Amino acid sequence: MMNKLAISIIFLIASIYASAQPACQRSLQWFADNKFGMFIHWGLYSEAGGEWNGKKTRGGEHFMLYERIPLKEYAKLAEEFNPVEFNAEQWVRTAKEGGMKYIVITTKHHEGFAMYDSQCSDYNIVDATPFKRDPIKEIVDACRKENLKIGFYYSLGRDWEDPDVPTNWPQKGGRSNTWDYPDEDGKSLPAYLKRKAIPQIKELLTNYGKIDFMWFDTPELVTKEQSKTIRELIYKLQPECLINDRIGNGEGDFKTVEQKLTDNTSHEPWEVNLTMGRNWGYNRYDTLYKKPDMIIRYLTDVVSKGGNMLLNVAPNGKGAFPIQTFPIIKELHALMQTNGEAIYGTRPWRIYGEKIDPNQPDEEIKAEFDDAVFNGFPQQRTPDVRYTSKGNKVYIIVRHVQDKVFKLRAFTKLDKINTVKSLSGIQNVNWELVKDGLIIHTDNSADSYPIYVLEVS
Repeated sequence: MMNKLAISIIFLIASIYASAQPACQRSLQWFADNKFGMFIHWGLYSEAGGEWNGKKTRGGEHFMLYERIPLKEYAKLAEEFNPVEFNAEQWVRTAKEGGMKYIVITTKHHEGFAMYDSQCSDYNIVDATPFKRDPIKEIVDACRKENLKIGFYYSLGRDWEDPDVPTNWPQKGGRSNTWDYPDEDGKSLPAYLKRKAIPQIKELLTNYGKIDFMWFDTPELVTKEQSKTIRELIYKLQPECLINDRIGNGEGDFKTVEQKLTDNTSHEPWEVNLTMGRNWGYNRYDTLYKKPDMIIRYLTDVVSKGGNMLLNVAPNGKGAFPIQTFPIIKELHALMQTNGEAIYGTRPWRIYGEKIDPNQPDEEIKAEFDDAVFNGFPQQRTPDVRYTSKGNKVYIIVRHVQDKVFKLRAFTKLDKINTVKSLSGIQNVNWELVKDGLIIHTDNSADSYPIYVLEVS
């Protein structure tokens, strides 16, 4: 039997080991458990809403680049930007109602305009607009009130307001402001980082209390050393702050996948981000929003493979969510109220899913990437299932299956199943475990919601 001294030494060593682990590693637990967040793209492009000088623009929230609008002209949007309908508490309550556990909001997009009270650049919402308020502070306060985590989006390697930001995608200068600042070779990325980006990152991480993660975008030509310097700064100011991989050069804590699904299951943290409509920012011409059941398909697919999903909302220039947002939020609310147990706190099972008919063709994605408007998600409603697990339970997420009887080949006679029940209100669920699968009998009707969950203990 161990004596008290030996036990004390063991606990001391364990505590030293735990304290030596990077704080971000300890923070990843909440990220892996919470699964679902709201992305908010909001900036001067929201005031334009897809229109410039009475004409429809190209490139959505990137239209300053696509239309090559001079900075002095584009900046006039700030004089009109007065989002009097903005209500931070209402935004956060909407996210919470839809089952989101965290919010990521744009603090500076590629246009270079700060959506908060920045002291190192007067090109910001407080100094340059009639609004004169700091919406980021209000969002942070509302998130804390509703117990949601908060993250800040920051465009790192693109900034069309600053003269010193070169880019290299899809070719040299391809995403730079070359109409105002044509000398691409004369641009100094270190000067921009020192003068604007790093001071603004410091502001964001010192002026708003505890921030849960920094969500960077477009590292472009940021070097390994620059990424490390920014990472070290973040951990100095906010030791538990997570960082996505778009800080660049392998220095992030979790992987970011944009506007597409993946066939890979991973137990390492990762996140898919996607739009409700076609654009990230508000566009009055964008009315083709994804159907709620398709967004739920994407969410359940991502979670079955160990990932999180960050679903984007695009408020307009007045500070209101588009009306197309709310049917999606309503259906997400219904899903999470009855089936959230199969989403939150789960991990991948031994396989992520299977088709009901093994002869059904695989879902296809036919789209070439475009960083303005892109949708790489499959559009088919293939009858299939996705699996998640938690402890001794496996959740079968049944998607667009109208059959009342079907077989799941992922289970075998070796599985010790005690019960199979519905989380979704289906009254009669019978099951039989046979040599080559689990046969499910339900009274699910054809007019029932097309996605439901069975819990296997």
